[in-house]
Amino acid sequence: MFSSGATGPSDASSTLSPPTPAPSPTAQLPELDLRIPTSAQEVSDTTRQAASWFDTHWQGWLAAGLRIVFIIMLALVLRAVVRKLITQLIGRMARSSENQEESRLGGLLANTGVVNTERRQQRSEAIGSVLRSVASFSILGTAALMVLSALGVNLAPLLASAGVAGVAIGFGARNLVTDFLSGVFMIMEDQYGVGDEIDTGVATGTVLEVGLRVTKLRGGNGEIWYIRNGEVKRIANMSQGWATASVDVQVGYKEDLVRVEDLILATAEGMAKEAPYDELIWAPVSILGVESVASDSVVVRIEARTAPGKAAAVSRALRQRLKVAFDQAGIKVKEEVPAATAGATGVVIAPSPVPAAEQAAPSALADPGSPRYRATDPIPVAKGADDPSKP
Repeated sequence: MFSSGATGPSDASSTLSPPTPAPSPTAQLPELDLRIPTSAQEVSDTTRQAASWFDTHWQGWLAAGLRIVFIIMLALVLRAVVRKLITQLIGRMARSSENQEESRLGGLLANTGVVNTERRQQRSEAIGSVLRSVASFSILGTAALMVLSALGVNLAPLLASAGVAGVAIGFGARNLVTDFLSGVFMIMEDQYGVGDEIDTGVATGTVLEVGLRVTKLRGGNGEIWYIRNGEVKRIANMSQGWATASVDVQVGYKEDLVRVEDLILATAEGMAKEAPYDELIWAPVSILGVESVASDSVVVRIEARTAPGKAAAVSRALRQRLKVAFDQAGIKVKEEVPAATAGATGVVIAPSPVPAAEQAAPSALADPGSPRYRATDPIPVAKGADDPSKP
C-alpha cells in the first residue's frame, strides 16, 4: 500500500509537469556534432535530432519562402502594369494632331507646325525608354531589399553604406548627373534631333547622335564634335519649322525699279514651279523693298520661306536665275563710269563722283606755266659767289 501510495504522487507530478517549450526559429542553434557515428545508437540519435530540428524550423522556412515568392511575383506584376501604363501614355502623347483629342496630355508632344509625326514618334520612344528604365530600377530594387529582409539580412549597415556612397558619388559625379538631366529634358522638349543643323555656341554642325549625356555633331569641315549636354547654354536649331532665304539684288541707279521688281517676281514664280524647288519653296517670294542706295547702284532685298535647312540652296539658285534674267532683259547691276579724259596740259583727269558744284577750285601750283608755280623756283646763285678767294 505504502509503495503504491508513494509512487502515486510521483506519477502525478511527472504527468502534470509542463511540456518543454519548442525553440523559436530565430533561437540560436545548438552546437552540432560533426563526428561520424560509429554505432547504431549514435546513428539513431543523430537521425532523431535532425528530424526534430527540421520539424521545429520547417514552418519558418515555408513562411519565409512564401513571402519571398509573393514579393517577387508582386514586383513582376507591378513592373508589367507600370510599363504597360507608360506605353499607353507615350502612345497617346505621340498620337498625330488630326486623330488625338484636344487635351493637355495629347498636345504635350504635338508642336503643330514645328515637328512632324515621325519626329514625335522618335521623341516618344526615347521618353518611354527612360521612364520604363526608371520604373524597372525602382520596383526591382525595392523588391530586392524586401527579399533580403525576409532572408534575415540586416539592412541597416547596407542602407547606411549606400547612403554614404550615394553622397560621395553625388559630389564626385555632379557633372554626370547634370548632363543626364539635361539630356532628359532636351529629349522631352525636342530641342534638336538626329539630322538637325544646330548651333550650340561652341560648335555648329549636323547632329549625328543624341544621347542622354553627350551629343555628337558633324562640323562643316568634316570634324566630329562631342558636346556634353550639361555644358550647352543655348541652342539655335536651323532645321525645325521653316527657314528663310534672303537675297540682296543689286541693280543700276538709273534702272526702273518697278520693272526690276516685276522681273524678279516672274523669275521667282517660274523657279517655284519647277522641281525640286516646288517642294523646297513653301511660300511665294516677297520683295521687302530697297535695302540701300549708292551713287551707282540700288540694292533690293527679296525673301522666301523654304524647307528647313534649304535656305542656302534656294538662295544660290535664285541668284543664278536672276542673273540670267537680267542679262536677257538688259538690266545693269551697276552704272558705267565714263572713261578718263586728258586735260589741256596733258594730265589725265579722271571723272570725279563728286558733283562739279561741290568740287574745289583748281590750285595755281598745279600749272607749271603759271607765275605762282615759277615763283616757287629756287633763286639762282651768282657766278663766283661760291669762290671765297675771289674779291
